[in-house]
Amino acid sequence: MQIYLPIAEMPVSVLVLIGLGAAVGFISGLFGIGGGFLMTPILIVMGIPPAIAVATQTAPIVASSATSVLAALRRNALDLRLGLVLVLGGFAGTSLGVWFFAAMRRAGQLDLVITVAYVTLFTVVGGLMLAESVRGFWARRRGRARPARLGGDHAAYMAWPLRMRFPRSRLYASVIPILGLALFVGFAGAVLGIGGGFILVPALLYLMRVPTGVVVGTSQFQILCTSFVALVLHATQNQAVDIVLAVILIVGGVFGAQFGARAGRNLRSEYFRFLLAILVLAVGLRFAVELVLRPAEPFSIVVQEAR
Repeated sequence: MQIYLPIAEMPVSVLVLIGLGAAVGFISGLFGIGGGFLMTPILIVMGIPPAIAVATQTAPIVASSATSVLAALRRNALDLRLGLVLVLGGFAGTSLGVWFFAAMRRAGQLDLVITVAYVTLFTVVGGLMLAESVRGFWARRRGRARPARLGGDHAAYMAWPLRMRFPRSRLYASVIPILGLALFVGFAGAVLGIGGGFILVPALLYLMRVPTGVVVGTSQFQILCTSFVALVLHATQNQAVDIVLAVILIVGGVFGAQFGARAGRNLRSEYFRFLLAILVLAVGLRFAVELVLRPAEPFSIVVQEAR
């Protein structure tokens, strides 16, 4: 069954898109990530223009994140105070990201920026996460348990000024690095069409030492708020949101996210980190291959408005 996408200006299969939305929604709920880092590359491979894929993907991210946040609230797995601080920094980063997105689109360099950014972020973050997971597995196999976190055991940047207590996360830290992290995540999410969870979740786990049981719900709360802002700005400023495509992806994503959130409760923390690392690294390598292969269309035409 085919349907025509008015903004992307191409026909697509409805059943294929619903299935993809459900699969990505499941992964989103399972790992506490927006899912955009998977769906956006898939849409681009299907032939949807990168600018449309990036902007439209923010709508399914909002829908799937909303259902995951509701599930986290029901099981008390959300640090609302930490989430609000992350949202504050995320709003600023999202606004900057939408402006940068529009500037690169006008310059005709948006496709290159998206590809290079995916390769850089995903291979670096995925590689670091995988290395950390392998070290943890190896230490446990040799009978060397990882030392438990003690009071005051934190990095130097956690002791910067403007410290705040986050009892739910057992954290007492400066809000400056937290706001900086959120700003970067919001910026990357707006430019790449991702929720930013693949950056935020590892950062909260490894840099902020937030417990695994709280990370998923808190990251989804931040993703929900910042992605909603990105969606509105992309629709009003860039006119790049295809509502038909968004609705189809949302239908599958909402159901998949609920099942993913339930499955995530039974996933051990070490396997959680290892699987997320493999997933992130695989997407980065996929885009790295695209950089060295000859494109199907070596040339493109960019139509710019007269000034």
